[in-house]
Amino acid sequence: MATLLPLLVFLSIIFNPATARLQSKEESFISAGISEKGLNFVKDLLIEKAVKTLTPLRLPDIEKNVKIPVVGGVHMAASNITLLSIDVSSSTAQPGESGIAIVASGATANLSMDWRYSYRTWLVPVEISDEGGAFVQVEGLEVGLTVSMDNQNGILELTVMECGCYVKDMVISLDGVASWFYQGFVNAFEDQIRSAVESAITKNIIKGALKLDSLLQTLPKEIHVDDDVALNATVINDPLFGNSSVELDINGLFVSYEKVSAPSYLHKYSQSSISCGEALKMLWISLDEAVFNSASMVYFQAGLMHWIVDKVPDQSLLNTASWKFIIPQLYRKYPNDDMLLNISLTSPPVIRITPQNIGSIIFSDMIVHVLDAGESIPVACISLGVMRVFLNTVFVPYVNMHLKQGFPLPIIHGFTLQNASIFTSSSNMVVCSDVAYTNFSGAVHSSF
Repeated sequence: MATLLPLLVFLSIIFNPATARLQSKEESFISAGISEKGLNFVKDLLIEKAVKTLTPLRLPDIEKNVKIPVVGGVHMAASNITLLSIDVSSSTAQPGESGIAIVASGATANLSMDWRYSYRTWLVPVEISDEGGAFVQVEGLEVGLTVSMDNQNGILELTVMECGCYVKDMVISLDGVASWFYQGFVNAFEDQIRSAVESAITKNIIKGALKLDSLLQTLPKEIHVDDDVALNATVINDPLFGNSSVELDINGLFVSYEKVSAPSYLHKYSQSSISCGEALKMLWISLDEAVFNSASMVYFQAGLMHWIVDKVPDQSLLNTASWKFIIPQLYRKYPNDDMLLNISLTSPPVIRITPQNIGSIIFSDMIVHVLDAGESIPVACISLGVMRVFLNTVFVPYVNMHLKQGFPLPIIHGFTLQNASIFTSSSNMVVCSDVAYTNFSGAVHSSF
């Protein structure tokens, strides 16, 4: 269960028990929400991981002295009691005022054990004993876990509110025993085996939840993107939950590695309700335009708004043949020559997001170099109109290519977005997507 911590942290599937949402003085610029479809996805993944953690599971040995009619006092023991498998047929995840409840019901389980008995009788002067194997089929197994999450100084803290396990019925099969011993064994040990199963499952689920909380405390408030820039991942406010969804806010602004706070001029515009339209997706991630503008500012201040572009997804775009209708003179003088672009921004780009599109105000110098006979020759200074062409033909196809393949979620290794769709509203970009689980490594991922 501990391996699922980052997904729970990022999407806040578990949350504060308070009904009212406490507000922070600090603004949030990235919000993430998970739908009912997403809750079911994570619930199934949690149960799958929990089953793997619980099986096989060794339970305590049991010994007991039992009075058997005619035979007298018999010492019985059940040892090597092992929970071999659990099969969950039905489960639910339900947010509520006191937290989120995950319930697995109608489950079955299989156990194996060794049995032994010994006794003495006045008819026979020596001890009589026997031993063998046994199999237990558990029916109607129900397991419930209710947890809450508090925002403690920008970090989420996990609390187990309730956890329990109930066994409705069980069938014990013993190999090669007399009927008197079978009934005596069942009468003596059925309740104790039932109690041992319920106690062991409950104890191990709580143990897993405590490991989640311990790992949660180690997650950073600031994620280093590279040597110059970090993302402020401080949790803002308490998580918000509805009847079938959960929402979490983080600061989300980019800051200089050596700078504690983001530029003070960045503010969040009032945000309308977030919707993925008719698309039934597992989650949505809303990014305020201030997120992009904070990245623009810190990278510009770090002197990193300068690029030499010589590789793009469609390499033919960096050939004069692709530009013959944009700059005809360039093609006539250097037909079919490869190119590279030397781009330098003179001020931080300003991003503006509207319901219709995402726009950017860019002041830049872009010099086209032609690679002719092994020599790089600067031949043209590109205008703003050609810059638009560059964005449409090079940048946008590159982004779409990666969206189509899926890309790693921020903070989380092993989870990828799939079938992502992008919507825009006033000052916000919303990514609506399903999620696929590949393989979790336990590390913090810092790139977008």
